Amino acid sequence: MSIKIYTKTGDKGTTSLIGGTKVSKSHRRIEAYGTVDELNSHIGLCKDQLTDEDSIKMLEKIQWQLFSIGAALACDPEKEIKMQIPDIHEADIALMESEIDRMNEILPPLKHFILPGGHVSISSLHVARCVCRRAERNCVQLEEENHSPDPLILKYLNRLSDYLFMLARYTGHLLQVEDILWKPRG
Repeated sequence: MSIKIYTKTGDKGTTSLIGGTKVSKSHRRIEAYGTVDELNSHIGLCKDQLTDEDSIKMLEKIQWQLFSIGAALACDPEKEIKMQIPDIHEADIALMESEIDRMNEILPPLKHFILPGGHVSISSLHVARCVCRRAERNCVQLEEENHSPDPLILKYLNRLSDYLFMLARYTGHLLQVEDILWKPRG
């Protein structure tokens, strides 16, 4: 027998955090993990558009880590959770940094701002980068309202947006698509 996907428990605009606490679906914590889920979906779309195996594998690792971040954000910080939530580590951030440095060595130096575009995979990576920045802002708002997420989550999301920016440029390099430089008029 299959389990039904709908429960009808959220029909009045509330949902439960891990730990059982009911909150409004507009609660900052729901917005934060919902945006991380949206980011994960965008990264899946990006992954499906890339051809570089190393980049695909890295994005898959990132998707697993984002799922862990979403689970951590879905927990009620006031309650002890009986289930083990996978966490992220400094090594995950260090891996992204090493990938950023590797790509940076290959790419020409950036002397201007760039516009997203040139190829659908480049544009998709920039969309993911923007969603990542929104997820980061949501987590900062949680922290400012004393609903503190793990500080490593903020650091991870900050570095991830940098990684996605570099991956967009690197993908352009692999596709032989030049950066679209933004130069102010005048």
